[in-house]
Amino acid sequence: MGKLQTFCNTLIFGMTVAYGLGAVELQETGFFKGEVSAGLLPPVEERVPVQPLIVDLNAKGRNIGQQGGALRTMITRSKDTRQMVVYGYARLVIYDQNYKLQPDILESFDNVDDKIFTFHLRKGHKWSDGEPFNSVDFEYWWDDVANNDELMPSGPPEFLRVEGEFPQVSFPDDLTIIYAWSKPNPQFLQILAQARPPFIFRPAHYLNSYHLEFANVEQLEHEIKLKKVRSWASLHNKVDNMYKFDNADLPTLQPWVIDKKSTKSRRIFTRNPFYHRIDTNGVQLPYIDQVEMSVVGAGLVAAKANAGEVDLQARGLSFKDISILKKGEKDNGRYKTLLWANGVASQIAIYPNLNFADPVWRNILRDVRFRRALSMSVDRRMINRALYFGLAKEGAMTALPASPFFDPENRAAWAQYDVAAANALLDDMGLAERRADGIRLLPDGRPMLFVVETAGERQEVENALQITSDTWRDIGVQLVIRPLDRDILRSRVDTGVAMAAVWFGWDNGIPQPYTSPAYLAPRQQEFFAWPKWGQYFLTDGQAGEKVDMPAPQKLLDLSLEWDRATTNAKRADIWRKMLKIHADQVYGISILAEAPQPIVVSNRLRNVPQNAIWAWEPGAHFGIHRMDEFYFKTGEAAQ
Repeated sequence: MGKLQTFCNTLIFGMTVAYGLGAVELQETGFFKGEVSAGLLPPVEERVPVQPLIVDLNAKGRNIGQQGGALRTMITRSKDTRQMVVYGYARLVIYDQNYKLQPDILESFDNVDDKIFTFHLRKGHKWSDGEPFNSVDFEYWWDDVANNDELMPSGPPEFLRVEGEFPQVSFPDDLTIIYAWSKPNPQFLQILAQARPPFIFRPAHYLNSYHLEFANVEQLEHEIKLKKVRSWASLHNKVDNMYKFDNADLPTLQPWVIDKKSTKSRRIFTRNPFYHRIDTNGVQLPYIDQVEMSVVGAGLVAAKANAGEVDLQARGLSFKDISILKKGEKDNGRYKTLLWANGVASQIAIYPNLNFADPVWRNILRDVRFRRALSMSVDRRMINRALYFGLAKEGAMTALPASPFFDPENRAAWAQYDVAAANALLDDMGLAERRADGIRLLPDGRPMLFVVETAGERQEVENALQITSDTWRDIGVQLVIRPLDRDILRSRVDTGVAMAAVWFGWDNGIPQPYTSPAYLAPRQQEFFAWPKWGQYFLTDGQAGEKVDMPAPQKLLDLSLEWDRATTNAKRADIWRKMLKIHADQVYGISILAEAPQPIVVSNRLRNVPQNAIWAWEPGAHFGIHRMDEFYFKTGEAAQ
């Protein structure tokens, strides 16, 4: 018999969660009273689940809020509408403030040895359009989307495959879903709680009208022509965009729903009348009625925040903006600037592409002596003082001090500024020949022009690279900086035509034993050091390139060993081994970490933590801090 663990809504974010309504008397939401009175919307008693998630805000030191108001924030690209899915953070399971997994959309779940997961849904839970949310929505995704060759030619997502085996999925009743593997899948729940969740369910009642198996053929053909797509599968995928969050007709379970009044430059999100969470006073969350997202130029975010034109803002702001934000805070008195800790493993990291198409350069990039030499010739102290007033932490990329796996030796590895030692490493590689200006020559006679491509979105990255170009010249390497559009950058890295790229460090800089170390191994195409190896793993060898270096193969083997581990002690041991390999091999040249992230908050906005961690993974930026619990004290946004 396996060990059964049952997880219920007994504690979340340190909040007491009750079953049933008990003595809690539901209060109708002011925003919906007119529609309820007119019979256009059912009363709140019929909108929330029979057993909603009841949160005790007082238990976590927060205030019970007031409903109302429109929160203003900004994005720099229209596609960043998806940030509302990140911030809303309604998931089957979520991380609490201690980074422990708890049920959210689920009423509870059972876990037998990380092999058999039984999900229990909330009776009476509804999609944002009022239609029932139940196991049919999971069955539709599994049978008719994930296992449909036209919609998903490569089959179900890779995180559901354990050593070549997909789960047995069953649906015993309307409120129960079971995923069963013969071997452990310890990262299953963690992936469901991600900032970008996989959404293993779909609103079947909406999407089946776009599915060849269920739809009226004539109507489907009409829609295909109307939407100007090639096939029913293209049409289905176009309207099925739960993460993009740009289809106002697609039902959701998020706290806010995109409004049809939205424009390209101004996106409006209105509270979900069927949201599953309430406070202990019987008030349905979210407190805030609407979120207004304005699309602005990247260079205007700090200036507009300084002018008091937002109520909550972090994206588009960086450390360099703190001085102007503090000045605006003092001048107009409309907001305060909080400084949150940063959860990424590195603020700025340079990734030599070990899958670079140029064979001469590829051999050099794969030589650890070259990567170590580059790292040792970065003057991190100068960059820290020039860009962050010395407040960031200098060193190699590794787990942050908030993680149990932090090791000062890993942070110090090959990160001391030592030009003489770096020059000796390059000479030892046989790269001693130089041009008249001191730039080294490659074995084929070309000058050593090291091209680093950037997304061109962060000025501190460009500044750090400018400083680094001077110190790298001292070791005979000429740094060439090439700013590109983010999507073009990713494409060039993925296809092996980019020599190196700059990005943040690992999204999750605070791993725990239960955190999958997959992002430390060549299992993901998104990791800029080995995109083709990651692609090979993700496609089960159908695309990309097979790992052909010992240390990366060791990382891959260890990550698979973690997948099979059954104790936290064993998983922790694997984490430490993998972090040690990264410290020694320098796959990402980190410059600095832990630079504070400025958070602009309206003086009228409440329940925003004074001190917190700004992290994509785990945490979903504002998501883990529960944006649906933020409220305006006066019930309206600052003017």
